[in-house]
Amino acid sequence: MAHSGISVLFEGTNFARLMDGLWTSVWIAVVSLVIGLLIGTIFGLLRTMRSRIIRFILLLYLEFFRIVPTVVLLFLVYYILPRQFDINLPATWMAVLAFSLWVAAEFSDIVRGALESVPQHQRESGLALGLNQWQLFRYVLLPQAIQLELPATINLATRVIKTTSLLLMISVMDVINVGQQIIEANNQTHPTGIFWVYGLIFILYFIVDYPLSLWSKHLTAKAERK
Repeated sequence: MAHSGISVLFEGTNFARLMDGLWTSVWIAVVSLVIGLLIGTIFGLLRTMRSRIIRFILLLYLEFFRIVPTVVLLFLVYYILPRQFDINLPATWMAVLAFSLWVAAEFSDIVRGALESVPQHQRESGLALGLNQWQLFRYVLLPQAIQLELPATINLATRVIKTTSLLLMISVMDVINVGQQIIEANNQTHPTGIFWVYGLIFILYFIVDYPLSLWSKHLTAKAERK
C-alpha cells in the first residue's frame, strides 16, 4: 500500500532540500536585481542624453532582451559563452549574469520613463536656481524619479523571482529542480507526492512574491490619490 503523499515532504532531508532550493532561487534573484538595478540606472540615465547614437544602442539592447525568451538567454549564457570565451563559472553565477543583463535592460526603461515624467518646470526651476546638471539630477530629478519608478521596480522583482523557475533548464539546484528530483525518487512509493511537492513549491513562491505584489499595489494606489 502506498504511503500518504504528504509524507514525502518530510521523509529524510526532503523538506530541508526544498528550503535550500528556495534559498538558491531567492539569492540568485536578489543578487541579479542588485547588479541589474545598478547597471540599469546608468543605462537609464544615458538614455535621457541627447546623443542619438547612445540612445539607439541602448534601445537595441533593451529590445534584444525583450524579444529573446529568458530560457533562450539562459542557454546562450550557460552553453555558448563558456565555449566561446573560455569562461568557467558555476551555473548559479552564469544564471546571475543572464538575469542581471535582463534586469538592467528592463530597469533602464523604467528609469528613463521616470526621469522623463518629471515635469519640465521642475527642471527649469532647478536651472534657474543655478544648479548644474549633476546637482539638478541629484536634488530634483532623482528624488522624484525614485517615487515614480518604485511600483514598476517591485513588479520587476516579482517577475525575476518567478522566472527563476527556469533555472531547472541549466541544472541549477533551485526549488523546482529539487522538487522534481524528490518526485522522481519517490514516484513508486508516493504516487500522489507530485501534488504535495508542487503544492508546497506554489505556497513558497506565493509567500515570497505576494508581499511584494501587495506593496506595489499600495504604492500605485497611493500615487493615484495624490
